Amino acid sequence: MGGLLLAALLALVSVPRAQAVWLGRLDPKQLLGPWYVLAVASREKSFAVEKDMKNVAGVVVTLTPENNLTLSSQHGLEGCSQSVMELLKRNSGWVFENPSIGVLELRVLATNFRDYAIIFTQLEFGDEPFNTVELYSRTEAASQEAMGLFTKWSRGLGFLSQQ
Repeated sequence: MGGLLLAALLALVSVPRAQAVWLGRLDPKQLLGPWYVLAVASREKSFAVEKDMKNVAGVVVTLTPENNLTLSSQHGLEGCSQSVMELLKRNSGWVFENPSIGVLELRVLATNFRDYAIIFTQLEFGDEPFNTVELYSRTEAASQEAMGLFTKWSRGLGFLSQQ
């Protein structure tokens, strides 16, 4: 399925240099269905060392009747392992979280709803808070527009090329 990269699934931390802009009129139903994760920027301590070993074949986004987001991912270099993560909708806007599993915030930074979505996630595992920016694509190859926006958001949030 191509060279699909991924750190830990979706995680973000507030970054002092740039603030995420929320798409106020986002309808989460437009994000439902299968996505490829084509690019990841992460501040996880082990990400730069292990990034070649982290591979995601895909993520399927669904919405529960309570408007909670469910992310089902398949990942792994040798065979596939699956994980399912349910994120609870916050009261303000379409921001999702599940602190009990380390996901403090998940939001969409940019999307055209058809082809790509740029996802920002704030995570905390153990004593390590970190964030990620991910490029979701409906196809195995991202458009120039999607790659440009991913690069813009990653750099704007202070990520370095090795991250």
